[in-house]
Amino acid sequence: MLCETPSLSRRALLGAGVSFTAWAHLPHFVHAAGARDPRLLVVILRGALDGLSTVAPLGDPDYEALRAGIALQKEGEHAALPLDGFFALHPAMPNFARLYRAGQGLVIHAAASPYRERSHFDGQDVLETGLPGVGRIDSGWLNRAMAALPAGERIAGRGGLAVGPTTPIILRGAAPVLGWAPPQLQPVGDDLAARVLDLYQHGDPALYKALKAGLDTDKMAKAGGMDEKAQGGSANPRGMVQVARGAGRLMAADDGPRVAVLAFDGWDTHANEGGAKGRLADLLGGLDGAFAAIEEQLKTVWKETAVLVVTEFGRTARVNGTEGTDHGTATVALLAGGAVKGGCIIADWPGLKEANLHERRDLRPTTDLRAVMKGLLQDHVGLGANVLNASVFPESGAIRPLAGLVA
Repeated sequence: MLCETPSLSRRALLGAGVSFTAWAHLPHFVHAAGARDPRLLVVILRGALDGLSTVAPLGDPDYEALRAGIALQKEGEHAALPLDGFFALHPAMPNFARLYRAGQGLVIHAAASPYRERSHFDGQDVLETGLPGVGRIDSGWLNRAMAALPAGERIAGRGGLAVGPTTPIILRGAAPVLGWAPPQLQPVGDDLAARVLDLYQHGDPALYKALKAGLDTDKMAKAGGMDEKAQGGSANPRGMVQVARGAGRLMAADDGPRVAVLAFDGWDTHANEGGAKGRLADLLGGLDGAFAAIEEQLKTVWKETAVLVVTEFGRTARVNGTEGTDHGTATVALLAGGAVKGGCIIADWPGLKEANLHERRDLRPTTDLRAVMKGLLQDHVGLGANVLNASVFPESGAIRPLAGLVA
């Protein structure tokens, strides 16, 4: 089914006393009026998302038996949200359903990275490095993509944004990266911050510059109000929304980063996964709220925004003995944004009969996630095939960019 339709050291003091991390300063460039100014946000769901529950193939005759106890339903109080005549969206995601109907949401099903084992750590490394398998590399595919852009490009000139206490592999590399960590400790008052700034302005200008940049970043991210109960919780549905709102506010700024990465934990649903209601439903509700928060914050540049949601691998087709699902293979990737050519599902559907399952247990992958990433980087960001094949995704010449993702 193809998509054819619509005594603390100074460094320790900074880390403990303020709710930001600044790893680089972003240069500023002058640009011609009317030039493209795309935004790209990548959301990584750590723990392995159950794609068969996120976007359920209700039209597959083997779906309900495999998903006994957690299968979504076409009708009833918590019915799945229809996308087409075959697939339906989890009912916890009405915002994404709205974007899909507006032609700004897109689903890629039966997708996977080249990784075929079931280790979270190795799977996430392959997903983030862009390598064809597990290997040692000190950079991620998104950073290498930014580094390959001409120096005058806005998307390269303003660097990337890593949300969290550390920079994820996907954003490590030569291109500049700004870090913002939502507050987890008692926030520092303005008076103390001002006194520390004054101290370092005279004694350590470089540290003063970093501290001021971080404080400015933190204020901008929280300008819309930060819910204290949701701070620091990437596996907390409310925390997802707050983190997404802060990241969106930073990306919307004229001199803010154009590329960002969020990582949400907690998607390893071995037990008590639930169906239309339950643990996975709560997580998907948080992700859906994050979509709405990003759209709200980026509304002035939404037409040039693409949000890609990926995970390291999927989950088993069958439900296990603890009413959950185990580590699997293929899953879904989600795309949203005003720049996305949505309103359809890209799926070369392999079917759920046992003989069609990968190793007779998992949804079989038919789309390489690197094709999705290449398609976005080529059509939304402007990278050419040679760069994509050689440096961004090494040894991937046989994987063609997926066309038609961008409006």
